[in-house]
Amino acid sequence: MENYGAPADLGGVRVVTDRIVANVERVIEGKTATITLAVAVLLAEGHLLIEDVPGVGKTKLAKALARSIDGSVRRIQFTPDLLPSDVTGVSIYNPENRSFEFKPGPVFANLVVGDEINRASPHAQSALLECMEERQVTVDGVTYPLQHPFMVVATQNPTQMAGTYPLPEAQRDRFTARLAMGYPDRRSELAMLDGHGEADPLDGLRPVCDGNEIRMLIDMVHRVHVAEPVKWYVIDLVSATRNNPDLRLGASPRASLQLLRTARAFAAIEGRDYVLPDDIQRLAAPVLTHRLIPTEEAVFNRRTAEVILADLVARVPVPDARGGRRTR
Repeated sequence: MENYGAPADLGGVRVVTDRIVANVERVIEGKTATITLAVAVLLAEGHLLIEDVPGVGKTKLAKALARSIDGSVRRIQFTPDLLPSDVTGVSIYNPENRSFEFKPGPVFANLVVGDEINRASPHAQSALLECMEERQVTVDGVTYPLQHPFMVVATQNPTQMAGTYPLPEAQRDRFTARLAMGYPDRRSELAMLDGHGEADPLDGLRPVCDGNEIRMLIDMVHRVHVAEPVKWYVIDLVSATRNNPDLRLGASPRASLQLLRTARAFAAIEGRDYVLPDDIQRLAAPVLTHRLIPTEEAVFNRRTAEVILADLVARVPVPDARGGRRTR
């Protein structure tokens, strides 16, 4: 195991992330793993897509994460009549000085909460493409940089539900990870009934860190070591999705990069200064499955993207601590 590691001072990462996770758990009970993944995406400078049925706490998780950080937060309610300018901003003519003035949209914030993103048309969703990838907005030929850190946390209902549009492939690929909330267990639901019956705990939530602290943690995550065999393991795993006959669309090079970045953040959260193959395996499903498109034959045979990816993870050889590869 020592062969994976390299010296780095990451002691403060776990302290701060534990504070964030504990703060969010005051609102979302029994979802420690889900919240930790959301924080890992934040430290990986990525974006998060939360997909599940209505009423399981998707928006509450997004809001709780936003309120735990003392930075600028804006919320966008995606609706069928939403326009791209409602997201990015618009130039308005000022008759006093006879010039156009740019009025920034809600994407000019550290954390942008996009509620029910797939209720807006693909035309409106496209307003986020440049923002999420390049951290900038171009309006009327002028480019405006976004704040740092910058993260989009979007929620969506399953596409089988009424009034939803499927996210375009380019939009899905810009989300670092997708997670599902799932129903709470019995004890967590009982705690919710006791704690949320009279007041919403979200109202009393206070920040536990600020933007400067998050920027410092992001810089520390960059120093997490990734051994060469682990990088090859990421490439092998992603390449296997491109060559699988059950998949019409495999994972992109952007997916490889975001899988590695998220693994770095996850390792730092766990107090390690190196990435293990186990981190890649654990994060493969949330980082890769929403980018994969099964063939019609695979869908007919009920082979979902999750099932196909699980088979690939089980088959792709895993590197050992000496840099070689071992099969299971």
